[in-house]
Amino acid sequence: MKIIDANVHLFRWPFRRLALDDTSALVAKLRSLNITEAWAGSYEALLHRDLSAVNERLVAECRREKLLRPVGAINLALPDWEEDLRRCLEDYDMKVLRVYPNYHGTELSDPVFGRFLEMTAGKALIQISVMMEEERTQHPLMKIPHVNTTPLPTLLKSIPEAKVMLLNCFRTVRGKTLLELVASEQVWFDISTLEGMSGIQRMLTQVPVNRLVFGTHAPLYLPVSAVLKLRESELTAEQLAQITSAATRLLK
Repeated sequence: MKIIDANVHLFRWPFRRLALDDTSALVAKLRSLNITEAWAGSYEALLHRDLSAVNERLVAECRREKLLRPVGAINLALPDWEEDLRRCLEDYDMKVLRVYPNYHGTELSDPVFGRFLEMTAGKALIQISVMMEEERTQHPLMKIPHVNTTPLPTLLKSIPEAKVMLLNCFRTVRGKTLLELVASEQVWFDISTLEGMSGIQRMLTQVPVNRLVFGTHAPLYLPVSAVLKLRESELTAEQLAQITSAATRLLK
């Protein structure tokens, strides 16, 4: 299989060193797993306040490795986020943008998030990081709640051209909320936090295969774990192809 990974990060995780936080080492590992393209955000986007510089460093790093597609970060709590958005869309020609509402102190119900979706509708796929780290391993002075996604289905109804991907979401997005997000037909889900035997197979009873996207959440998670999820689920060749190449279809 040739795989597109929709969920990786570059540079240093703020709270500890990771085995693959060197870009060259991460790219080598991804290549060894037949990953041919990886959508890369920056860990610096979580806590740095100068997102313009964060995105500039990310683009420069990704230019050294053809496997990497830079994913710009937008902090909607900052007064100049519109300029950061303009640079991502116009200067860097980014087709994918990533937001971290829980780290930046915003909610999906905030009017600014609706405005952001309107400004990017038809221009970029928006990735929402629902969580970065499980509660059990978070730093005691940095307890970050998961993003509340319940306002999203209603919001998307008013912005039909918007496309959203939820990253690291399956620890909290379940039940009625999950079904409402699936019904919106504007939301996709990466598989990085699916747990348990045959996790993908079980999730297909609730989420159509064309809405699941391969993502590793590397290097915070070991990328091989996502590949093993594909192998241990009883998936057809067509289902495998849909999940591993879903990211490409979303950009068309």
